[in-house]
Amino acid sequence: MKPEISEVNDAKEVRSFYERMPYPAPLTNLDRHLELYQNPERKRALFHLMFPTEKPRSGQQILVAGCGTSQAATIALREPDAQVTAIDISETSLSHTRNLQHKYKLENLELHQLAIANVQDLDRQFDQIICTGVLHHLSDPDLGLRSLREVLKPTGAMHLMVYALYGRTGIYMLQEYCRLLKVGTSDRDLQDLSTMLDVLPSDHPISNVLHQTKDFKHPDALADALLHPQDRAYSVPQLFEWLDRCGMSFGRWFEQATYLTQCGMVAKSPHTAHIGKLPMRSQYAAVELFRGTITKHNFIAYRDDYPNESQPIQFDEAKSSSRSRYRWRQYIPLRLPWTMSIRERLPLGAVAIAINRAHTYPDLILPIDAEQELLLNAIDGKRTLNEIIQIAAGGVNEKRSLKFFKRLWQYDQIVFDAS
Repeated sequence: MKPEISEVNDAKEVRSFYERMPYPAPLTNLDRHLELYQNPERKRALFHLMFPTEKPRSGQQILVAGCGTSQAATIALREPDAQVTAIDISETSLSHTRNLQHKYKLENLELHQLAIANVQDLDRQFDQIICTGVLHHLSDPDLGLRSLREVLKPTGAMHLMVYALYGRTGIYMLQEYCRLLKVGTSDRDLQDLSTMLDVLPSDHPISNVLHQTKDFKHPDALADALLHPQDRAYSVPQLFEWLDRCGMSFGRWFEQATYLTQCGMVAKSPHTAHIGKLPMRSQYAAVELFRGTITKHNFIAYRDDYPNESQPIQFDEAKSSSRSRYRWRQYIPLRLPWTMSIRERLPLGAVAIAINRAHTYPDLILPIDAEQELLLNAIDGKRTLNEIIQIAAGGVNEKRSLKFFKRLWQYDQIVFDAS
């Protein structure tokens, strides 16, 4: 499909913005990422987030669509046995990525200056597509997502991130403020804008974002948030409607605890049981409204003709098919490398608190008692749930054990290798 003239002009405006204000801030050193990716469990966990029932694949084709200044280089570091292709409309962003490519001798990385709408010009299909923080900047996100779908293999997966509507209310108010005052991207304008944020009323709707986002102090991040020429945001229902229109199916949230009625403060609401009776999409929508400050939706999606189950992890034996009943016993739990246990300020009866450092909500913590710690410590990336429960059989109830592993999964403490 050939883009309309207005879409071409919009793309030029966005390209011009990123040529002047490349985002995120360019990196010159990826040594920290090299250290992180020396842990093979990190790569394994990320794979099973996207493909719970499959064995890790070698030689994957990965597309980074809208790669910015460094994202593609970090992915090429993480996936040395994959071929990584990166596209972006900004030559400035690509030049920063190219510098990292040369510095770290990333022979598995290939760069193209190309719009997402023209991605079929690459004439190849991909096992994974990573497109985070990009589609919401297109004049036609439907065209962008459909274009990516066309180059995704039927057995492939997408990691997508787009802006969330309600949590960005304060940002959109200040975007309008900047348009009224004709605030530009000069050094003086950005300095004045930064100073203005310091004197905003403490209860301004953007305050929550300012507290969570430290990089607002950087000019490039400030410009991307408040001066970008084009962006849009999605509520949960709008997100699912968008996926449906574009021939995609939802897999899971990257950090799912944020959206689940069983996790955090949402579970203490008098409406929790009522929310739990709604269809799953409506549950997610209700929790987004309950929280009120979600600023982005980070999730995994598949083509609507994906041959496998889009969410195969199933604990409810009553709802499982006879073929998959008790399948959970063969799941291999993997602790996510960015989780940790702390032993300070513990609630009564707890020996530790499990936290996921990727969570932005402080209520998403999981107290663990002595019996549960025994199960947690038995996770080694090799044993199945059935084997772990058998090892810890002395006084450990099977139903309680299963419930605990389900909560670990809901709270983003573990993923499962269900292959």
